[in-house]
Amino acid sequence: MAPTPPRTLPASWYTSTPLHQLERRAVFFKSWYLLGPIIKFTPGSPVFYEFAGINLTVTATSSTTPNRQPKVEVVEDATGSPLPHHTTRTGLLFTTISPTAAPDFHTFFPGLEETLSAVDFTARPYRRSIAYEGHFNWKTMVDGYQECLHCQYTHPAFSVLYPPTFYAVKNHRNWSQHFADPEKPDDGLFLYLLPNCTLNVYGGGMSLFRVCPTEDPGTTRMEFDYFNVDEGEKFEEYYRFVRQVALEDYALCETAQYNLERGIYAEGVLNPVKENGVAYYQQRVLEMVLEQHQQDRQQARAREAKVAAAAISAIKHEPASHGNSIPNRTFVEASA
Repeated sequence: MAPTPPRTLPASWYTSTPLHQLERRAVFFKSWYLLGPIIKFTPGSPVFYEFAGINLTVTATSSTTPNRQPKVEVVEDATGSPLPHHTTRTGLLFTTISPTAAPDFHTFFPGLEETLSAVDFTARPYRRSIAYEGHFNWKTMVDGYQECLHCQYTHPAFSVLYPPTFYAVKNHRNWSQHFADPEKPDDGLFLYLLPNCTLNVYGGGMSLFRVCPTEDPGTTRMEFDYFNVDEGEKFEEYYRFVRQVALEDYALCETAQYNLERGIYAEGVLNPVKENGVAYYQQRVLEMVLEQHQQDRQQARAREAKVAAAAISAIKHEPASHGNSIPNRTFVEASA
């Protein structure tokens, strides 16, 4: 009997405000985020980020680590509290947005540091960042990144360099590695990092983007950072190429979100080979949301039990009065 193919998340997961708010606690508060190569941060120039409503500031200090990387501080703006962060051996900075909700870096991303060790992320100078609003759910963009079935038609220029015929995705715990050609595993480094970050290294350039949810489930903020060994016109040529790919994805995501919000698309089947990256990350989101929902229910039941116990205690200690003492005692005994 053939295995049952994976199915997509229902359209409501891209449009529902209550589900969107639940994802914030279930997924985003419990994750790690790629902020960028450590060379992006210089003393005296704080860099600001926002994830799921949490604003944070990254500040580089004048001191350095034993391997000569600048030390940084990551602080939540609202409380001034330091946030757990991690700098990889090859110079990538990651952070959480909660002091306690997320596990440690290596537990959340097992094996990732070993993969990252193949690239010196301080070798490509920081060139440019841009940000703009996207009219789609954050998962709509991740869906597109996690497969390349659309590449031949949507990204003709990219498909010349990396033919989708050979494209493959290997999933790990909370991250995925993309291979333009599995026979050439060292030809670039393309990573998806749950929930909303990507890292793309090929040639002399490197880009990363974050697709950040807003209060509206149908609106995101897209943030891009670009690094390159080249400058001047050579960098601009690279920049035009990667921006063309990004804008092609943007148009595709807006159309997909339009169809989701109007009921044109509700739920479907995923190709278990060509869309295994989509199936994997959606399953992780589902697992984390269901786990949070179960925790919420348990906490709600505990609160209800506490309120009921307090009410019973108050009745037990209520002074007896003529005409209602026996009914009260009967009620308490029946409740106990």
